[in-house]
Amino acid sequence: MATLRRQYVVTRQVYSEDSFAEGHQKVSRVRKTILDHVKEYLSCDSKRAKNAALSLLPIIGWMRSYRLKEWLLGDVVSGISTGLVAIMQGLAFSLLASLPPSYGLYTAFFPVLTYFFLGTSRHISVGSFPVLSLMVGAVVTRLVPENSPPANITDFEGLTPDQQRVLVASSVTFLMGVFQLGLGLLQVGFVVVYLSDTLVSGFTTAAAVHILVSQLKFVLGLEVPGISGPLSIIYTLEKIFVQITSTNICDLLMSIIIMAVVFIVKELNDKYKSRLPVPVPIEVIMVRGFEPATLQLFHTNECVELEIWTNPRTFFSLPQTVIACGVSYGFNFEKRFNVDIVGKMVRGYESPIAPSVEIMKEGAVEAFPIAIVGFAVAFSVAKVYSIKHDYTIDGNQELIAFGVSNIFGASFRCFAASTALSRTAIQESSGGKTQVAGLISAMMAMIVTLALGFLLEPLPRSVLGALVIVNLKGMLMQFREILYLGRRDVPDCVVWVGTCVGSILLGLDLGLAVGLGIELLTVVFRTQFPRCCVLANIPDTDLYRDRKDYQHIFEPEGIKIFRIPSPIFFANIEFFRKKLIDAVGFNPLRVLRKRNKALRKLRKLWKEGNHHMTEKGVTSESDDDPDTNTEELDRPSDITGLPFHVDWNADLPTNIGVPRVDVHSLVLDFSAVSFLDISALKGLKMAIKEFIRIHVDVYVTSCDLNILEKLHNCFFFDDEIVTSMFFPTVHDAVLHVLQKHKNKNRGVSFNQTKM
Repeated sequence: MATLRRQYVVTRQVYSEDSFAEGHQKVSRVRKTILDHVKEYLSCDSKRAKNAALSLLPIIGWMRSYRLKEWLLGDVVSGISTGLVAIMQGLAFSLLASLPPSYGLYTAFFPVLTYFFLGTSRHISVGSFPVLSLMVGAVVTRLVPENSPPANITDFEGLTPDQQRVLVASSVTFLMGVFQLGLGLLQVGFVVVYLSDTLVSGFTTAAAVHILVSQLKFVLGLEVPGISGPLSIIYTLEKIFVQITSTNICDLLMSIIIMAVVFIVKELNDKYKSRLPVPVPIEVIMVRGFEPATLQLFHTNECVELEIWTNPRTFFSLPQTVIACGVSYGFNFEKRFNVDIVGKMVRGYESPIAPSVEIMKEGAVEAFPIAIVGFAVAFSVAKVYSIKHDYTIDGNQELIAFGVSNIFGASFRCFAASTALSRTAIQESSGGKTQVAGLISAMMAMIVTLALGFLLEPLPRSVLGALVIVNLKGMLMQFREILYLGRRDVPDCVVWVGTCVGSILLGLDLGLAVGLGIELLTVVFRTQFPRCCVLANIPDTDLYRDRKDYQHIFEPEGIKIFRIPSPIFFANIEFFRKKLIDAVGFNPLRVLRKRNKALRKLRKLWKEGNHHMTEKGVTSESDDDPDTNTEELDRPSDITGLPFHVDWNADLPTNIGVPRVDVHSLVLDFSAVSFLDISALKGLKMAIKEFIRIHVDVYVTSCDLNILEKLHNCFFFDDEIVTSMFFPTVHDAVLHVLQKHKNKNRGVSFNQTKM
């Protein structure tokens, strides 16, 4: 890139904030009060009612502009392709939720119906998501263990273990929906900003580890009870290794073959994707694979990496999805080799059920992070495609849409719904333009549930487990981010590692809380301990940079320019004062006290009649006054009553020791200070007064107008601190100081400063 070296010349007078205000009158603005905002929010007219209806029912907006001839065919093809994916994902993800596979088909149907009317994204595919399924499964396992009695819950009476698990999953999902709906109604969709890309990356990587361990029992054909809570992954691995000699060889061989074939073909697809007109749909051939793809939101908010480049138009026939089922059925794997299969599929839809209040109380702690994670993932994916296709999405309405969808789905025995990146990529890339494609995919799930579910009954669970594991590559490869972050941003690396390790060892719910805590601590650390610096002038410019970063700089004699690169508040005001003292090289309060003690000596000797004064001060010695009052020493030096001038930087007698101060002006650069709280304001006022009282002029530059207004409202200014100390730029303040002290500098002409 060519270096820009054009010149510009600006001729103007040196401004202080006072002189600038005199010459440039501000516009008087009437700010709305809280009452005005409330009245405006509660007011209603026809236009506002129309906007509210369009906001709550986005379908009204996009259906009015629906291009029937151009979009319908694409939506139909997209819906069929996405539906085939959603069917097998529903089966596989239900295993993660510790539920019978057929209930995964419910989750592929009911939540889509409500999102069709309420959602603002036209492209995301609503349904199960592996991380949420695993988090729901942790609650199910805790309340309904496999090899021990269930929790003491009244609503469990008369239910089979599977029915109890379904009740737990639906009740937690119902509460999750309530949380999402409540956050949406309270207009707090911004909550997702607290889940940084680093935190999401570490969290999803830990979820991939949990998913991997949870599928080992299916791949190995072992009877391992579900374990939840802190260190559950350690206890699960312990039970797996204890039973490792009981591995079902048939399950293991099928899993290895499937993982090897899928992995190799996917790598070939990746390597030759530019040459292949259509990637090989290996997951469809091996039993319609699914992929819990991960969002790579790390380097850019708009970058999404897909683990496979799947052209959904290749998913043209349902018979391909039952090859593994046919092999299993033909060779009778279940009886000959004791292979665990999907088994009896629920045909049709069961009647709605009410959530259990007892279960919601037990799972409330887990339901909230499930709600946040589900919304964060869905909103991130929706944002990517809304930018790509140039339309807007509403975070608060998305919360409402997913809240209602999960409440509605939970009433029909669904578990937590969000979106999966692979399904959304298929829905968009196959020509889907609107949520009509999502509605058709739901119809596909309905057809299988009502009529074709029996075709999937012979499917070995180890096959689903193998496909889950091999498709975790994308999320597991995120471990490489540790090296990237370690070299470029250590606090972010700490967030990633802390979130990942915490989620692996403590569980996903507690791990998310740990990650949020670490993330907030890094924010506190960055703001509480900012990198303050001393600035110097770049010769022949009005630019000021850190003096440690440049060789050829100009630092005016007697002037210190101190930059604060963060807000100043109660937690960092003392750190700021300490750094300021380090920058100037002396403690102004200590200097003031030393000077006041020296003045006491001089005044006492003068009153006693000791007039043996020389050019260097007093010739006699005197001890410190034992009755010295510290509060009096902190007051401004009082030189009244002394018939001579005291030069504190001159050579003084040995009995009077006062630190030398070579700084006559201190410039504080507030260009990066976005706010001040009351505690910081008091501390700043005292710090400035300490310098003023030792005759160091203090100037504040580039101060935000809102901060200036707050300083006026909080009575910051008095006899010592005046408004004329404030300047619009650092250069204005430095030029003012040079002009003020040009005759006092030791032979340095103002024109020789190159400023």
